[in-house]
Amino acid sequence: MRAIDHKVRSCNFGTPILFTPMFVEAHGARIPAIGLGTWELRGRACARIVEQALRLGYRHIDTAQVYENEREVGDGLRASGVRRDDVFVTTKIWTTHFAPNDLERSAKESLVRLRMPEVDLLLLHWPNPQVPLAETLGALAHAKRMGLARHIGVSNFTVALIEEAVKASPVPLVCDQVEYHPYLDQAKVRQACAANGMALVAYSPVAKGKIKNDPTLTRIGREHRKSPAQICLRWLVQQNVSAIPRTSRIERLSENIDIFDFELSGAEMDRIFALANAKGRLTDFGFAPKWD
Repeated sequence: MRAIDHKVRSCNFGTPILFTPMFVEAHGARIPAIGLGTWELRGRACARIVEQALRLGYRHIDTAQVYENEREVGDGLRASGVRRDDVFVTTKIWTTHFAPNDLERSAKESLVRLRMPEVDLLLLHWPNPQVPLAETLGALAHAKRMGLARHIGVSNFTVALIEEAVKASPVPLVCDQVEYHPYLDQAKVRQACAANGMALVAYSPVAKGKIKNDPTLTRIGREHRKSPAQICLRWLVQQNVSAIPRTSRIERLSENIDIFDFELSGAEMDRIFALANAKGRLTDFGFAPKWD
């Protein structure tokens, strides 16, 4: 896994403008560094947010079968006027569809709802120990070979599950999508992804809004004239992590993508890493794996 190189150029007034990695690359996939998460977005509001995000410059939209908004995501993309080939679309297979025949059928149903011939990335949403992982990954790889998805990957996989999945998958896995923000240490998962050439995609990257009044992020933000959310997202991007913040407010869309004109120092990065704590995880269910 590698990120597009940083580039610096000067504007007409001689002021250096920093251009940072806009994509994270892994096994042939080019995943935009900032995308739009759509969990809990529904109906017309979902389509409107997707449409506006794409018009503002977003090129990565994340959805899932269990979100029950794939149809609206597709509607928003078409309404935006942005070419389908210019947008990286991710959806996720729910755990009840992990048996091989069910997986293929449910992937096709997702494409019908999206009204797309393929998605850019098809993920297993959570691990499901009730179905042998090798069988599920074989079916996921088959979906890719059938042309239902350009790339495949996993979500909410631990280090042990990443290693098992990489060994079992007939084709490369391009990412693990996990909860990641300053309050949750994901160093082990990041290292496992890097060792296997996989990208890490961060959901809940602003800790479901809990970072809004964080003193450390606020102080760093003042130095750069940025909000705590922008500092948080910038921190992730500088780790070559792709972030998919979710918002239902159109005014937040511009803020979340406006993070490519400044850079955090090593000391600032370390201060943000230090915010991690044992109670930092926000998304946890009874069916979740034993976390690292």
